[in-house]
Amino acid sequence: MSSNGNGQRPPQTPKGKQTKEQNDETFQLSRVFLAFTQLPRVIRLVWSTSPLLTITMALISFASGFLPVLSVWITRGVVDSVITAAFSRTHTLGMVWFFVGAQLVVGLGQNLLSTLSNIAQQLLQERVSNRVQAMILEKANTLDLAFFEDAEFYDKLRNASDESSYKPMSIISQLFDFAKTLVTLFSMLFLLLNLTWWLGVIALLMPIPSFISSTRYGWRGYKKMRRQSPERRRMMYLNRLMTTDTYNKEIKLFSLGHFFINQFKDLAEALYQEDKRIIVRRYLASFAWSSLSAVANSAIYIYVALRAVIGAISIGSLTMYTQAIIQVGSSFQGILGNLSGIYENNLFVDTLYQFLEYQPRIVSPAQPNALQRDSNSPGLAVEFRNVSFTYPGKDPETEAALKNVSFAIKAGEAIALVGRNGAGKTTLVKLLTRLYDPDAGQILIGGRDIREYDIEELRSVVGVIFQDYVTYYMSARENIGVGQIDEIENLELVERAAGKSGANAVITKLHDGYATMLGRWFKDGTQLSGGEWQKVALARAFMRNAPILVLDEPTSSLDAQAEYEIFTQFRLLTEGKTAIFISHRFSTVRLADRIFVIEEGVLKESGSHTELLALDGRYAELFNLQAEAYR
Repeated sequence: MSSNGNGQRPPQTPKGKQTKEQNDETFQLSRVFLAFTQLPRVIRLVWSTSPLLTITMALISFASGFLPVLSVWITRGVVDSVITAAFSRTHTLGMVWFFVGAQLVVGLGQNLLSTLSNIAQQLLQERVSNRVQAMILEKANTLDLAFFEDAEFYDKLRNASDESSYKPMSIISQLFDFAKTLVTLFSMLFLLLNLTWWLGVIALLMPIPSFISSTRYGWRGYKKMRRQSPERRRMMYLNRLMTTDTYNKEIKLFSLGHFFINQFKDLAEALYQEDKRIIVRRYLASFAWSSLSAVANSAIYIYVALRAVIGAISIGSLTMYTQAIIQVGSSFQGILGNLSGIYENNLFVDTLYQFLEYQPRIVSPAQPNALQRDSNSPGLAVEFRNVSFTYPGKDPETEAALKNVSFAIKAGEAIALVGRNGAGKTTLVKLLTRLYDPDAGQILIGGRDIREYDIEELRSVVGVIFQDYVTYYMSARENIGVGQIDEIENLELVERAAGKSGANAVITKLHDGYATMLGRWFKDGTQLSGGEWQKVALARAFMRNAPILVLDEPTSSLDAQAEYEIFTQFRLLTEGKTAIFISHRFSTVRLADRIFVIEEGVLKESGSHTELLALDGRYAELFNLQAEAYR
């Protein structure tokens, strides 16, 4: 995939993986056996999660593999000892009791091992699932914002999260079953060699067609999952629309419920029809091949029975051999089934490792410079030098977000950004905090390019509240405390930040004060109004005692008077700090030391409110238009 001409590549499939998923359009049986080459990474994952539980499952599986052949051998002893005791007066029931007792011990042993295996498997499944989900969250936490604005990335994220949490454990379970069944198979084949060799060959050959059919349909199921991922993600979105309080009010007011429900039903029906075609064909094919195996087994039974009729083998041996033949066939079929399952599950687990191989492009330098603060000012100087930027997937010629923008903000200066929606105001803030890197030019804080600083240190000196701030369904204290996570337990600091934003007056009226759960998702939660939520969000900016504070239209839900009061207080509370605020209300904007007018990604004008009115340019035009609305 080529660059968009701006140096920012959209998120891509990790190198080496794109070819695999895009070019595998025809099923190849050889790939089934290649699945075993991927087993080490899955084994390492499960082993590192819990070595004790992994060893326990392995030992139980190995021990369980010998029990079927032991059971078959004991069954022969039971039958022969019963017949001997029945037709010979010189024999007692002693051997009958011995073999029956032995069969009971074997049966109890099988039950015990099965119980222990289920316990170990369930516990290990829970640990592995939690570990995988944590790995996905940790990887997501390292990736750039650009990844989260890409649909293909979301498909991979959903597939990794939905399918891979339990698939690694399924592979390990099938691997242990494979080993157990292999032990049983060779034990049974050893018994059959005492009768005739070709019975074992027939028992081994019969499950192969069913295995090939199963793996082919497993591959088709995987490809179906990849095709359906966008539609299933849309179904999840529709479900969220209909079941989340954030959207419920508007959905009811606009009577959108049936519209979204019908969309969900249409998607569900289309996916169901596609699923049905594969499911029906898969299980009908499985029935056909299993029927063939049943016919072959019946023919083998007849042969063994005839051998017993002519006296070549005893009745007990007849029972043992027929059971052994069944076990050989079912064991080999189980081995092939496990192999097919390992292959199919590995396809899904591969999506997890594809996701984990994504690497962020915006990273800290190997040897970052320390960010030096000016001892004479609590603020920091900011400078943009010929900065240009185009969002991934956009045309830099016609859709550039910023074009050769240059300006300087002195330490302690308050700047306002004005312009139409989409003019590039928020993009400036994203670049300042390295959510993106510019395609050209430099951004400096404290006289150094921000790419020379550690990312976490850079972001620690910039406090930002965006218009689309997050409403965390946590306690009021936690909602504010996340603004400075290492001080989240510091109630005094939280209250001080809430006092600066006006949130303190809201929170002290709640039934549990700062311990009150906000939002309606959890028990005893309290929902706030839009304006109240904004005050809580603003408190986060004050919670972080950063030398640079940015308010990106976070007061849009407040009335003009309330916004003016907050920004007036904001100016007082940020005295000496570098402040940047974005607003469409010019009564608020005029509080800034200087105003920058951004139009179509270009810095058109800059100056104080008075200077820009005297200039009689774009700012004066916008100011007069807004003022006219209030006359």
